[in-house]
Formats: sequence, structure tokens, C-alpha cells
Amino acid sequence: MRLREFKIHSRQIGFDLGWRGMKDKNDVIPLLHRLKRPTFFTRDADFYKTDLCQMAYCLVFLDIPADEAAEYTRRLLRHSSFRAQAKRMGKVIRVRSTGVSWWEIHDKSEHALSW
Repeated sequence: MRLREFKIHSRQIGFDLGWRGMKDKNDVIPLLHRLKRPTFFTRDADFYKTDLCQMAYCLVFLDIPADEAAEYTRRLLRHSSFRAQAKRMGKVIRVRSTGVSWWEIHDKSEHALSW
């Protein structure tokens, strides 16, 4: 609901996509490959892995309380480094209250920035 208030288009796995109970990487990653350049937001730390970097999608691990998820989703999508879909593709991103860290495809070092 909060994302809609911010005018951020979203679809929820288990309701709008996939099936109820989809939770782990083995189910979600194949679904992401069938979509057109999605950015997937989750609170599951299992998705913040460098080996999950692929140009077909962006993974965002929200390492924050659930009641702040919409605000930090908006904050990330408005940040100049992640605003454009093309800038997000191929990245696995972790969002924290202090800043953002991420892995990029074909790059073995973790990047970080403060808010």
C-alpha cells in the first residue's frame, strides 16, 4: 500500500506473480529470468550473494525493519546511482539505514556508499 502511495509500481510474489509459498532462491530466480529486467526487493539475506549477479535482473536485500521497507525502497530508487533500471541490472544490493552496499557482475569487490 505504501509503495502505491509513493507511485512505485510493484508486483508481489505469491499474489501477482508466481505462486503462494514461493520463498527460496530455487523458485524465485527462475521466475526473475522470465520477467523483463525486474528489480526484486526482499528481506531474505540469502539473496545477498555475489554469485547471484546476473544482467537479467537486480536483487535488493532490505536489511532494515519491515515497517521501513517502503521508505527505503523509495530511497534506493531515487538515488542517482540506482535511479535508472539500466544502472541496477547486474547488481545484488543490500540496503541498510546507514547506506548501500552491492556486488556487480564481473566484479569481485563489494562497493558501498552512505546515504
